[in-house]
Amino acid sequence: MLTIYSDDHHLHHGRCELMDGQLMPCFEMPSRADHVLQRVKDRDLGPVQAPQDFGLAPLQRIHSRDYLEFFKNAWARWTEYGQDGDLLPYTWPARTLRRVLPTSLHGQLGYYSFDGGAPITAGTWQAAYSAAQVALTAQQAIQQGARSAFALCRPPGHHAASDLMGGYCYLNNAAIAAQAFLDQGHAKVAIIDVDYHHGNGTQSIFYDRSDVLFTSIHGHPEAEFPFFLGYADELGEGPGEGFNFNYPLPAGSGWDTWSAALEAACQETERFDADVIVVSLGVDTFKDDPISQFKLDSPDYLAMGQRIARLGRPTLFVMEGGYAVAEIGINAVNVLEGFEQAGAAQ
Repeated sequence: MLTIYSDDHHLHHGRCELMDGQLMPCFEMPSRADHVLQRVKDRDLGPVQAPQDFGLAPLQRIHSRDYLEFFKNAWARWTEYGQDGDLLPYTWPARTLRRVLPTSLHGQLGYYSFDGGAPITAGTWQAAYSAAQVALTAQQAIQQGARSAFALCRPPGHHAASDLMGGYCYLNNAAIAAQAFLDQGHAKVAIIDVDYHHGNGTQSIFYDRSDVLFTSIHGHPEAEFPFFLGYADELGEGPGEGFNFNYPLPAGSGWDTWSAALEAACQETERFDADVIVVSLGVDTFKDDPISQFKLDSPDYLAMGQRIARLGRPTLFVMEGGYAVAEIGINAVNVLEGFEQAGAAQ
């Protein structure tokens, strides 16, 4: 399996995030991607290539121009104040406030953010831009005939909406790749999100569309981030009604419970009859993940990849979460190896 990877991810290394009422060292760190890359090489998964640059146009198919302009220039505006620490929001347009776009940097940062977990540093824009190009390059490999490809993206993307950052995410890599498939002639794309946290950004982007099926298996939002999306009754709206399926599960869920939800998601994907599948590959479902509450073990990820392979569709894997850094490479590559093993047997 081809892996696409960019060293540019090292340019994004936040010093802190706001969690549990305090500023903490970021769980989303460069060593995450480094461990996955090393495991890809150790297991001889396949060639590793740098991304091509497809420019801003594919990003603008998902993200608003105003949001991209803000994100690209936020750090330069911050340094004009003489600051060099992480840029984090401290106010948001909550329920009782008007949702208007102020002119100030901090007002705009709050407008374009939904939490304090997406710090902007000097290299964040370039890292996120390159991660999107990683996804697009892997997408292009499948478009040109590959059965599968792995986009080793960092920072992740599935919490980013069209004009909203948060949850460690700035640009929605999976959504950008899915739209590229559609723009290049495919009629139907299915996204399967297996990250512990609901892919609220991806859902919101495609919620009123029937050309993208979105399924997500995640911690129940009554108790888990992102709290305000991911309920089972969110089925899409307008033309998108019936093309969105959430499988929220309780804390402590292990493979038996989790795999039943995967089976349901795969059955919906089979009914949808997608041309191609995009997997938002988060492995923070692991039993020792520091910010998650599921109990999957490393061998379970092999079975996960095997079930996805049985869908029999070209499949793009896009890296999302996973914060047990020592095991992230094992678990992510197990999914890919399980997929390859099952595909070879078909």
